[in-house]
Amino acid sequence: MNSLNKATLLLLGFLFLGYLAAPMLTANQRTEVTGPKKLVIVADGTDEAGTESSTMDEESKDEPAKASKKKSKGKTLEVANFGAGCFWCVEAVFDELKGVHSVESGFMGGFVKNPSYEDACSGKTGHAEIAQIKFDPSVITFKELLEVFWKTHDPTTLNRQGHDVGTQYRSAVFYTTSEQKELTEKYKKRLNESGAFAQPIVTEIAEASDFYTAGPKHKDYFQKNPSSGYCQAVIRPKVDKFRKAFSDKLKTSK
Repeated sequence: MNSLNKATLLLLGFLFLGYLAAPMLTANQRTEVTGPKKLVIVADGTDEAGTESSTMDEESKDEPAKASKKKSKGKTLEVANFGAGCFWCVEAVFDELKGVHSVESGFMGGFVKNPSYEDACSGKTGHAEIAQIKFDPSVITFKELLEVFWKTHDPTTLNRQGHDVGTQYRSAVFYTTSEQKELTEKYKKRLNESGAFAQPIVTEIAEASDFYTAGPKHKDYFQKNPSSGYCQAVIRPKVDKFRKAFSDKLKTSK
C-alpha cells in the first residue's frame, strides 16, 4: 500500500470517528451551538436557520421611538386672547398670519354668564370684545403675536379704539399660562420705558376666564362684507397697514 492510500484511509477514519462522536453532545451543548443563530433576526421575521422567530422584544424597544415620532408629527396648538377694539378688526389681522389655525370672535373678562351679543356690546356686562387665537408655536410664537398686537391698535387709549368707545373696546391680553403673563408684562414695561408711544400703555393684563363666542354671523366678517361702510372705513386701512408691516409673516401674498 503506497503512501497515498495510507493517507486516504487515515482521513476516512477521522471522519468516521467524528460522526460517531456527534450524537454524544448533550441537549444543552446543542443549544449553545445553535443558539447564536436564533438571535439573528432577518427582515422576514425568521432566523438564519429559516425558523420563525419572535420579534416582540425588538418591537417593544421601538415603541417609545414610534410614539415620540407620532407626537412630533402632531401639532400642539396654544391659545392667545387679545382685546384690541372691535373684534372684526382683530380677527381680520390675526387670521392672515402663518401659524395661526383659527380666530374666533367673542367676549371675555365680564361678570355676567352667557351674555348675549347685545348685552356684551352695551358695556354693562364687563366683557371685552376679543379674538381667541389658536396658533402653532413651532411656526409663530406668542411673543411674535404680541408684537402684532401692540402694533395694530392704540394701547394707550382707555376703553376706546377710534370711534368705538366703551369698556367692551378696551385693550386687553387674557393670558392662558404664566409664561404668557410674564412675556406680556415685560413687553408692556419695555415699550413704556422706551417711549414707543406718546402716552402710557393702559392694556389690561388678566388671567383668561370664560370665553363666549359671538356667533357665526361675526365669523370672517371682513372677508364676507368687504364693501360695508365699517369695513371700508375702519378695517381695510388697518389690514393694509398690517400687511405692509408684517409681509414676511403672512400666509399668502396679498
